Amino acid sequence: MKEDYYKILGLDKNASDSEIKKAYRKCAIKYHPDKNPGDKKAEEKFKEAAEAYEVLGNPEKRSKYDQFGHSAFQGGGFGSGGMDMEDIFSQFGDIFGSAFGGFGGFGGSGRSRTSKGTNLRIKVSLTIDEIANGTNKKIKVKRKVQAPGLEYSTCHICNGTGQVTKITNTILGRMQSTSICDNCGGTGKIVTKKPAGSDANGQILVEETVDVKIPAGVEDGMQLRVSGKGNEPVSDGISGDLLILIDEKEDSDLKREGNNLHYDLYISIPDAVLGSSKEIDVVGGKVRIKLEPGIQSGKILRLKNKGLKSLNGPTGDLLVHVNVWTPKTMNKEQKEFFENMRDEEHFKPNPDKNQKSFFDKVKDMFS
Repeated sequence: MKEDYYKILGLDKNASDSEIKKAYRKCAIKYHPDKNPGDKKAEEKFKEAAEAYEVLGNPEKRSKYDQFGHSAFQGGGFGSGGMDMEDIFSQFGDIFGSAFGGFGGFGGSGRSRTSKGTNLRIKVSLTIDEIANGTNKKIKVKRKVQAPGLEYSTCHICNGTGQVTKITNTILGRMQSTSICDNCGGTGKIVTKKPAGSDANGQILVEETVDVKIPAGVEDGMQLRVSGKGNEPVSDGISGDLLILIDEKEDSDLKREGNNLHYDLYISIPDAVLGSSKEIDVVGGKVRIKLEPGIQSGKILRLKNKGLKSLNGPTGDLLVHVNVWTPKTMNKEQKEFFENMRDEEHFKPNPDKNQKSFFDKVKDMFS
């Protein structure tokens, strides 16, 4: 089981934004790879702290986490192990300040900076059936790649490291700081031959079709990661990632609540009195259910495991809400029938002690 994000950063749930940022910086410095070379345990702690801050440092994600816990982020982002060290430094570099003198590689130790292309984001809309069963999508993506014939040379300012080091004399002694090379933008390379039609970095825009496998049980707002399908880097390095944002289409009949589904079933007064069987929609098809004679409006029928699969839990249920439809207009004979039944004893409401009230049903749903 994943550890609580607040516990990882040593905070309580009422922590302010500034306290969250301060706690993350403290953890990041403590477990920084440059401070703990070769220590895999420290590296994992470093990643855990970054994962916690990626969620708690974002008001919208923090709100979701406070409501749903780790399940709110299954399938995408840090929750699926999608970010590596370079992602952490590129995204949260401002948090560290000058504590390690820069962020080439894993800090200011003079190692060569690994160039990585930028990520791309795209929204994919899914139906309830696709979410229930999982699906494969072919997605057209426009991404930047290096143009054929592009040539570049090593930056003479940073000698290909992508960083420049500056030593300053202060009252505390000689201080060393490392920053990204302005001449090459941190790539360590300078374009010497740019093919026609390419941009300033020698890149062109191409359209590719990417096959994306979407697992069953994803939720609206979740983010999936396809490694290496983002933009290529300006020079040598690795491509960015393609981030898939899940957009859940609203279904006309089935309403989602977590992994459970709700269905409103409207029946006539004769069906309620005499009983009946009805065919209703479920994910992937239809199912027939039996209505006992005398069924009451507001009755909830639970169909086990007819809801949605969970990424890391049990399958939900389908809750069928029975609504007895009252006609607004009737002919003379119909009116006479109900007039005759008005004072009949067995037509008068007489709920037994086991009949739950509306408020009891609501309480059961949210307990």
